Amino acid sequence: MVPYSILIVDDDEKLCALLRSYFEQEQCLVYIANDGMTAVSMVRRHEPQIMVLDLMLPVMDGFEVCRRVRQFSDVPIIFLTAKDDELDRLVGLNIGADDYVTKPFNVKELIARVHSLLRRARGEVIQSSSCYAVRDLLIDRDKFTVFRSGEPIVLTPTEFNILDALASSPDRVFSRMQIMEKAQGGYGFEGYERTIDTHVRNLRKKIEPEPAKPTYILTVYGIGYKFSGGGL
Repeated sequence: MVPYSILIVDDDEKLCALLRSYFEQEQCLVYIANDGMTAVSMVRRHEPQIMVLDLMLPVMDGFEVCRRVRQFSDVPIIFLTAKDDELDRLVGLNIGADDYVTKPFNVKELIARVHSLLRRARGEVIQSSSCYAVRDLLIDRDKFTVFRSGEPIVLTPTEFNILDALASSPDRVFSRMQIMEKAQGGYGFEGYERTIDTHVRNLRKKIEPEPAKPTYILTVYGIGYKFSGGGL
């Protein structure tokens, strides 16, 4: 893994110091913010390549930080929090987070998840041709871009990789776990496959003309999803 810049947002200064030491051992550039307002400002100023974001923060909580950051940046975001609640996890994913880690956690696991998310963001898990068209979508894996009828669509790394996994094999049905494994670059997390539903819902809002009546990504009840190659 090549060096990268990371923003760690947590009001626990000891934890921030610990994480800084681990990531700096990998020759990474580490930024630290101890409150939400500072975090938003640092994303604008430093443009980190990934952010680890605590949920419970002074001044502005992690949910609001994520909402504000998503207004101007698609930086990959991992929520780091003591709250192990299904609703909180789904809310976080709905507003644009890419992953969710609960405290207490293993630092090596967190680093592995950071690396996995960065690989997805950089498109390193993609191996076939870099650019292809399916229906009216143009998907470029090298440039990490998607166009629909010539209009750009901004996706998060997770959304892009889910779309690519489905669209590159039109009409093939994928289970949620299969989609997660492809989107995570072979690093799936047991018990998290249902979060694919949230990512797909977010993806539909961006690519479907009518998200409530999808024509690209179709639900295959009892199994998972498929990308419709011929429309409805």
